[in-house]
Amino acid sequence: MRLNPGSRPLQLLCCAWILLALGACSTTRPPAGPDAAPPAASSEQDNTHDPFEGFNRAMYGFNDKLDRYALKPVAKGYRAVTPAPVRKSVANFFSNLHDPVVMLNNLLQGKPDRAASDLTRFIFNSTIGLLGLFDVSSKWGLPKHHEDFGQTLAVWGVGDGPYLVLPFFGPSNMRDAPALAVDWETYPPNRVKGHSGTRDKMFVVEVIDKRAQLLDAGDILDQAAGQDPYTFVREAYRQQRRYQIYDGNPPQAPPPPGLFEDDESAPTAPPPSAPGKKAPQSR
Repeated sequence: MRLNPGSRPLQLLCCAWILLALGACSTTRPPAGPDAAPPAASSEQDNTHDPFEGFNRAMYGFNDKLDRYALKPVAKGYRAVTPAPVRKSVANFFSNLHDPVVMLNNLLQGKPDRAASDLTRFIFNSTIGLLGLFDVSSKWGLPKHHEDFGQTLAVWGVGDGPYLVLPFFGPSNMRDAPALAVDWETYPPNRVKGHSGTRDKMFVVEVIDKRAQLLDAGDILDQAAGQDPYTFVREAYRQQRRYQIYDGNPPQAPPPPGLFEDDESAPTAPPPSAPGKKAPQSR
């Protein structure tokens, strides 16, 4: 998808999203200074911060029905008729196509070592791995990274803002939603001109393959979500994004003051009597 002059409404919409995200996070940014804590998402401060809950629940219901009656049955059929090695190669192929986007975001986040690793992965898997069908790089000590422009904005100090459920895309927030446009524009298949039909078919196959990978996780979700799956998914998404932003090592919140302090001092035992002296006896 290329943003051309005819897509000016889309450009204005993206700008509006970014302005809203910046405005939403302006009141949650921590104070600057040498002793300031790392940037904290609004969900760290208030897990119930969900001003769009009515809209979000409606979109959650729409996405749930779309998945239940369309995506999930197709994904089950795909897994039933496609051998596991073929599914693995398909997943590797699309994962390899995303490595240039990951590399770009690692560069923007000031992680040149990771970016170099991503570039090397892409070259090795695209050549020796036969267009990414085989992930030879992971076996050679080049791990797969997961970065997107939403994480880049977080590293730059942009707070997540209110939780937001997007139709078709699912859980997001006021920072990550507009970032999807940047990730979409930098995805290599979208930069190929004159092959929109092939690109659309690739998109459909990728969605089906990704849903097939998540079939088992979806069953676990149905069991763990309890009476309110919307709230469960919301908090799981917030925790996952925090984990990704800090590269799997989020800072731990300090314990509340006085948590490990005794309310009352324990009684102290009287000092032992000196040798040769008897302790006074009470009458």
